Amino acid sequence: MGMRIGHGYDVHRFEEGRKLILCGVEIPNDENIGLLGHSDADVAVHALMDAMLGAMALPDIGRLFPDNKEEFKGISSILLLKRVNELIKEKGARLSNADITIIAEKPKLMKYIEQMRQTVAEALGVPETDIGVKATTEEGLGIAGRGIAAHAVVLMEN
Repeated sequence: MGMRIGHGYDVHRFEEGRKLILCGVEIPNDENIGLLGHSDADVAVHALMDAMLGAMALPDIGRLFPDNKEEFKGISSILLLKRVNELIKEKGARLSNADITIIAEKPKLMKYIEQMRQTVAEALGVPETDIGVKATTEEGLGIAGRGIAAHAVVLMEN
């Protein structure tokens, strides 16, 4: 099988009164907004999981962890990421590296990036140097003012 590349994308709209979780890190904000979703709505980890699964031609997170199953209601996406990592290992592969881009007009994320990298690396059992996380805006031109989106690209190896 050799090396395999995967790409993932996800987007969630803002919801008042929910915690904002990105890459397993709770992001405090003055507006008391989080993301709407069945799980903790960690859009960045969702994109990462889909990238990993896609690289291995496995079902996406919507099929593995459907939003009509009570067992996944409010679940930590980091816990789901660990489950995905186990599926990948069962296929005889491992993550070589991941690059995650979070697209958000608000809140500002720069001071949380290193903690996000650490949290994802720890969940996957890889060095922090194998995980890239960055944040950008769409300068008011896209959906990012009403929610948060994320892209992830991974390189998997046997």
